[in-house]
Amino acid sequence: MCDIWKIREGREITPADVDCQLSSLSKLGVRWVVLSGGEPQMNRQWFSLARMFRNKQIRVTMLTAGLLLAQEASCVAENIDDVIVSLDGPPAVHNIIRRVPKAFEQMAAGVRALREHRPAMVVRGRCTVQKANHSLLRATVLAAQQIQLNSISFLAADTTSTAFNRTAGWGPERQSIVALNLLEVEELHREIEQLIAEHQRDLESGFVVEGPDKLRRIVSHFRAYLGQTIHVAPRCNAPWVSAVIEANGDIRPCFFHPVIGNIHDGPLNSILNTPTAVRFRNDLDVETNAICRQCVCSLYIPHQQEQKSGGKTTASDFHRTQNAELGKDQP
Repeated sequence: MCDIWKIREGREITPADVDCQLSSLSKLGVRWVVLSGGEPQMNRQWFSLARMFRNKQIRVTMLTAGLLLAQEASCVAENIDDVIVSLDGPPAVHNIIRRVPKAFEQMAAGVRALREHRPAMVVRGRCTVQKANHSLLRATVLAAQQIQLNSISFLAADTTSTAFNRTAGWGPERQSIVALNLLEVEELHREIEQLIAEHQRDLESGFVVEGPDKLRRIVSHFRAYLGQTIHVAPRCNAPWVSAVIEANGDIRPCFFHPVIGNIHDGPLNSILNTPTAVRFRNDLDVETNAICRQCVCSLYIPHQQEQKSGGKTTASDFHRTQNAELGKDQP
């Protein structure tokens, strides 16, 4: 559901890049790094990056398609705190969406291999809801249980933004391959209501991460795309508590908002507090911002130092950043 795989020139965050930013990470109080992509395991030195962060007592999560987990299971188990695997549906559907024969089986083998090296390792699933799997969410929950994931979460496919190497956005033809039509939205509505009714225990235990309201929000997102309702921004403070660092070093307040700098131009803490970056946060009203209103993957981390002013979270304590995401762009 992203176009990062189309990037043909090799770009990756290196240990030297991170070494230059270790002082900034300490000043920012970074607590959690998510290695994502593209595919983070295609970064030839991902394990060195993970060790550098963990030496700073930073939690490291790997977000992966899972195709390389089995062959690197020992290294992942040793250097990563927890893993999130992309799960697109039950086996046959997952394989079709991934366009990789036996992708589900490879990912499942990787999860088993991780548990052989570290039985208590937490491995979660994440499913992007789209045309090819919208009627199979319950089957996706069963697939997650089949391969003994710790949980499964769902989010709507992003079809309209310029994020994830879609600099010009998707045209109507490309959107129609992923987005839902009127009949499919109704089918998704029924599927989610049945999921809520039939998997109440899984929702209560947290195995299905989203509660009923958040699951129903997925339906609302697709209804808004079709003009049946308006887009409503989720609760989010991502630009005040996190930063996204892309494989070429570009820094974004979140995946969707414009670039505000590059780690090759200076310390991360300085770039995050330039007049331009501070002005962006001061002026950002999540509830009314057009980009935020169409967001599919919001982040909200409560913090006792958060201050509210006119319905906006102020940027005065941004130096307490809790999360940074570093990516690897390669097919």
